[in-house]
Amino acid sequence: MRLLFLLLAGAAGAFCQPFSFGVKAGVPLTDFLTAAESQNVSYFTTTNRYIFGVTAELRLPFGLGVEVDALYRHLNYQESSGTIATGTTASDFEFPLLGKYRFPMIKVVHPFVDAGVAFDSLAGVKQEITKVVNFAGAATSTSNPIELHNSTTRGFVIGGGVDFHFLVIHITPEIRYTRWGAQHFFDVNGLLHSNVNQGEFLLGITF
Repeated sequence: MRLLFLLLAGAAGAFCQPFSFGVKAGVPLTDFLTAAESQNVSYFTTTNRYIFGVTAELRLPFGLGVEVDALYRHLNYQESSGTIATGTTASDFEFPLLGKYRFPMIKVVHPFVDAGVAFDSLAGVKQEITKVVNFAGAATSTSNPIELHNSTTRGFVIGGGVDFHFLVIHITPEIRYTRWGAQHFFDVNGLLHSNVNQGEFLLGITF
């Protein structure tokens, strides 16, 4: 009996480690880019409705915790101007670092709030440029489009959600708001810009 008790205690301790990790996915609640048209120049963009990545958390006493995520999304936009058409794509990586507080509720349900900073970086930026001359197209490409002004930026994050705890699994739906300090993209004519206000719905599964 004593041996069984020690084995059960050891298993429980293994399942209650303060460090957890897992995956996180969700959808944007705001558009990454805003595009518009004028008489001479037109921008178009489509928001990709997915975000995914990995997450890790250090759980501290008194309902506190520290979370770090690495999230990915894809972006694209197109420009049409007379005989010139461009298509731009890039990968966006977001790294939030958050302090978290879980409210004391019943054992398996804990509402929480979090706040912190986030760092955002673009990678793999590529713009294909097609110029039509005498009904023939000539294509070139660049990794430094004229609309790109900041490949990295940082911002402030606040959010809240609920932590559902089942055995060793934590399921955490959450809504986050991020205010970025600078725009990645903006056009001098005011027809294209990346949004500094960002909303996300995220679902985390951690162990």
